[in-house]
Amino acid sequence: MGNGALEGAVIAVAGAGGPAGRAALLRLAEAGAVVVGSDNDPERLASAVDAARYAHGGATVTGESVDLLDLESTRDWAARTEKEFGRVDGLVHLVGGWRGSETFTKTSLDDWDFLELLLVRTVQHSTLAFHEALQRSDRGRYVLISAAGATKPTAGNAAYAAGKAAAEAWTLAMADYFRKAGGEQGPTSAAAILVVKALVHDAMRADRPNAKFAGFTDVKDLAEAIVDVWDEPAAEVNGKRLWLTEKP
Repeated sequence: MGNGALEGAVIAVAGAGGPAGRAALLRLAEAGAVVVGSDNDPERLASAVDAARYAHGGATVTGESVDLLDLESTRDWAARTEKEFGRVDGLVHLVGGWRGSETFTKTSLDDWDFLELLLVRTVQHSTLAFHEALQRSDRGRYVLISAAGATKPTAGNAAYAAGKAAAEAWTLAMADYFRKAGGEQGPTSAAAILVVKALVHDAMRADRPNAKFAGFTDVKDLAEAIVDVWDEPAAEVNGKRLWLTEKP
């Protein structure tokens, strides 16, 4: 075990209402964490929070709608969370989105404008809001979910890959902050990147029963990998890309 066991830890999950967020809430609650979810879809968020509470009786799982595109709203969320629970030990960023094109030539910069907000701006706001609380924790972790395309972009995925690459760079800068704050003893908090090819969940398989989804990561496996970040010492995961699919 590292310095990050999850029993009693307070973990914020951004983008908690989607399939990956739903799986993360369930697994984090099972691991004993207090889980604080946010999403821009109140109904979807409420369903995910209720499912985690029902599956793990006694677990503290809460949710609220937060506009992560507004820095002050995001900072207010971080402050409320720390005030209510006394600490923040993790922030998991699961806000996603995708747009692509047939060819590089047909790339629309409108796609970049859309993806820059979802993939980059939400990362910037959430990390700026939570970084001090995570550094105060003895097991603080920031976890970004990224895509293999950031390392090897394809012609039709220029906007998406660029957005993911920017989010990774921002996360690595946060990791450097944790490294420097740790001094000679090394970091006590960490920023890590989990890299997938793409995600798959049960509803996708039901809709496409003949699809192979080769190289995709199931959201349940992603949730397990998120929990595993707390099982490693901060120095072992800080600033690291942790691959859940084959490197391109």
